[in-house]
Amino acid sequence: MKKKVLAMSLAVALGCAQVMVVGADTIDEVKQQKEQTSSQLANTKAQINALESKKSQLTGEINDLDAKLVTTIASVNELKDSIAKKEAEIEETKVKLEAAEKDRDQQYSDMKKRIQYLYENGGNGAWATTLLENGNISDMLGNVKQTQDLYDYDEKKLTEYANVVQEVEDLGKKLDDDKTELLDLKEGQEEEQKSLENLLEQKRASSSDYDNQIASANQKASEYQNLIGQQNEKIQELVEEQQRQAAAEEAARKAAEDAAAQVSNNTEETSSVSNAGSGSNTSTSAKPTANTNSGSSNGGSAGTTKPAKNNNSSNGSGSSSNKNNSKPTNNSGNSKPANNSGNSKPAPSTGSGSGSAIVSYATQFIGNPYVWGGNSLTGGTDCSGFVHLVYAHFGYDVARQSGALQSAGRGVSYAEAQPGDIICYSGHVAIYMGGGAIVHASNSKPYPAGGIKITSNAAYQPIVAVRRVIG
Repeated sequence: MKKKVLAMSLAVALGCAQVMVVGADTIDEVKQQKEQTSSQLANTKAQINALESKKSQLTGEINDLDAKLVTTIASVNELKDSIAKKEAEIEETKVKLEAAEKDRDQQYSDMKKRIQYLYENGGNGAWATTLLENGNISDMLGNVKQTQDLYDYDEKKLTEYANVVQEVEDLGKKLDDDKTELLDLKEGQEEEQKSLENLLEQKRASSSDYDNQIASANQKASEYQNLIGQQNEKIQELVEEQQRQAAAEEAARKAAEDAAAQVSNNTEETSSVSNAGSGSNTSTSAKPTANTNSGSSNGGSAGTTKPAKNNNSSNGSGSSSNKNNSKPTNNSGNSKPANNSGNSKPAPSTGSGSGSAIVSYATQFIGNPYVWGGNSLTGGTDCSGFVHLVYAHFGYDVARQSGALQSAGRGVSYAEAQPGDIICYSGHVAIYMGGGAIVHASNSKPYPAGGIKITSNAAYQPIVAVRRVIG
């Protein structure tokens, strides 16, 4: 449920983060838009990282479930093989039982015929005649002994055949019980397989949803990236336009100054020409003895006054851009509540225990229910949980999974098994009680609907390993 809420919130966040278009006219406005786009891009990348992290975690869970599913399927197949072997043994035992019963019935019929013959042809009168007619007491006793031996032989053979029949019947019953136990285990493994397959389907659907969200977020990030490129281009265009305007203004100003200077020069030249000195020049012809006075008056003044040239070039091309890249602090509050597992173990009694003490403690819980994944000896647990909790009571730290228990302690042969040893099967574990019996948490339906129970035959299915944790 939490993952669905997260996925929906991310989808809403991505949907609301619309990509803007470049629609500003000034550099400052475009830069402000670019800052907003960069912030949205950073948020989108953070969302992508969060999605990929969740997907990575989910992928790990899927891989673990795949491994468990493979183990469970292998256990189911092994149990199917064991069931097939038991069925073959049961059929073979039925054939033996039929033969034993036939031999017993035939022997019984033959004995009845012999008894009937003796009584019909002898009886008490025949014995008396034998005693009177036979003068040799030794012969008479020999005949009597022979008859008695015949009776004893018949009785012995009949008893032997009856015992054989009983043994075959007991074997057939035992095989039937073993088959029932195997069928129950197979059914439990198949239920676990179905549960794992359903869980895997859900996880894979969630992973696919994460893929879709990541693809959508990447698309959004690409759009933001493209928008930032467009905004950079827009900023460059505005800067170039501003530079062109400044250059045009400078060119216009210089042209105006040149024109003013030209006008001033033209005025100076005109003034010089008009003020050039043209005065009176008189020439008198007189006699040689006469005095000739020639006076010439040249008055000319040329004055060209230029106004002071004030060349104050004012270039108004200036831009002041103060960037305030202040972004709200992104405090990701991915705080999770503490994960307090309620799988509390029983408090250890002495910190150690003998095999017989472990068996004695384990048998206290016979009749309590079987719950797959449960962790309570009274409220319900499964096979590996039962072994784990019983050993934990005595301070022994053993694994919680049946597969991992195959490596607990040290290995011994089944012939060396002692009370308290762990008997490992394919997908199942039990505690050895001694005398060929085990106590275990089984999902066997006849008892009465699965639970902690005793099975008298520890080898009712192939034993994978015997592990000794004590001593």
